[in-house]
Amino acid sequence: MSDQPIRIRPARLDDGAQVWPLARAFATSFTPERAAFDATWSQLVDVPGTLLLVAETATSAIVGYLLGNSHLTFLANGRVAWVEEVMVDENLRGSGVGRLLMDHAEQWARSENAAYVALASRRAGAFYQALTYEDSATFFKKTLT
Repeated sequence: MSDQPIRIRPARLDDGAQVWPLARAFATSFTPERAAFDATWSQLVDVPGTLLLVAETATSAIVGYLLGNSHLTFLANGRVAWVEEVMVDENLRGSGVGRLLMDHAEQWARSENAAYVALASRRAGAFYQALTYEDSATFFKKTLT
């Protein structure tokens, strides 16, 4: 765990400015644009079925975030949860911040009565396996823009 206590909490509208540098550093397939981020951020805060968390230090510095959602499926006989993005400041990786974010996501998924939590990852497979996630499928995408 990091030297400072980390608090995980729901994101607020005014957190966007601190999350932006993390989101910008996360992207590998697209070049994030600040205006698009701001518009999306304001639409995602407090949306039912969407989980938007931040990890913050005692000094209120945001050092990580998680974006997830839940939706109904036929295959799981109901709701499933999907983690879209998890990002931790590179200076705090390996300190437990990502684990805290994922623990909160799992608690939220249970509260949503989700059958499972899933995510796609190209770079952090070992992290998710350490959290007892298993490699379950191949992820395919087709870029449309």
